[in-house]
Amino acid sequence: MRKLFTSESVTEGHPDKLCDYISDSILDAYLSKDKYSRVACETVAGKGEIYITGEITSKAEINVEEIVRQTIKEIGYDNSNLDIDYRTCKVIVKLSKQSPDIALGVDSSLETKNGEQIQSEGAGDQGIMFGFACDETEELMPLPISLAHKLAKRLATVRKENIIDYLRPDGKVQVTVEYEDEKPIRIDTIVVSTQHREDVDLEQLKKDIKEKVIYKIVPSELLDEKTKYFINPTGRFVIGGPLGDSGLTGRKIIVDTYGGYSRHGGGAFSGKDPSKVDRSAAYMARFLAKNIVANHLAKKCEIQLSYAIGVARPVSIYVDTFGTNTIPEEEIVKKIYAKFDLTPRGIIEYLELQNPIYKLTTNYGHFGKENLSWEKVIEI
Repeated sequence: MRKLFTSESVTEGHPDKLCDYISDSILDAYLSKDKYSRVACETVAGKGEIYITGEITSKAEINVEEIVRQTIKEIGYDNSNLDIDYRTCKVIVKLSKQSPDIALGVDSSLETKNGEQIQSEGAGDQGIMFGFACDETEELMPLPISLAHKLAKRLATVRKENIIDYLRPDGKVQVTVEYEDEKPIRIDTIVVSTQHREDVDLEQLKKDIKEKVIYKIVPSELLDEKTKYFINPTGRFVIGGPLGDSGLTGRKIIVDTYGGYSRHGGGAFSGKDPSKVDRSAAYMARFLAKNIVANHLAKKCEIQLSYAIGVARPVSIYVDTFGTNTIPEEEIVKKIYAKFDLTPRGIIEYLELQNPIYKLTTNYGHFGKENLSWEKVIEI
């Protein structure tokens, strides 16, 4: 049976990703000075303005506006006529402290361990989180989202290194993979939309994107004469970033995870410290799923963790290996319970999540990257 599956990624200059990156930059700044900082930072961007809101409780003193401007500069936005200018944009900061009602449940909750009730750190919210892995790629990610991320990252690289010197920071990529009997066999369609300077010849842009972006990333054996390419299919893409469209933290959750190939719990990641299980438990679920596949207990694995606010241990653990398991799924669940502490505090300590690592996660997916603790492979 043949079928097509599509995933998308965006560049770091996409207005939503700009907001994610600002929120994670603020989070890292607080954690670098106070690892116990509680941060839930949201960013809105549009028409020359950046609005920062949310709740932060920390001993650290941070110049938030300075971080915002430096982050916009880092991405490459410096033209208010085309997108946004880090020097002249208006920055509005409206932050408050974490609600004491939420803090009460996070700071102190009861869990049962060895028949006794002990104090632990509770979940910062109720919610469901999913983790996924499969053996389609070396990093154990689905091929469509893996290629989409690599193409989007290549767009940023050719811009920053002046390999294609007329590109601007905003851009999107979409990859459609053809599967036969659940195995990827070829690339059916590649869509690239990239912001550019006004004086650029579109035919030259299409040629450059093919030669210097697509052909440098996509393995040639996956491309054939039937592969379709849509490069800037609407033509001009001069006005971009938050001038062309508003941006908001947390609006690219499918890009952040598995490209729609696996389910998503619905909670966004960026701007949240690890006491928020939306983020930390999703990272742990990925770690578990990846190691189940890496240890050849299954070829494909999806894990769901669920939490209640103020309660330390997960309410439930669900494992689905889609019939690819080499041992019973019940045994896999038992291994998870026996080996791992899935309380928020246990996850934070095991994955070392109180370090200022979050800017590394924002762009081109939170999963499948090297040098992140939830991507390490162990024996289970």
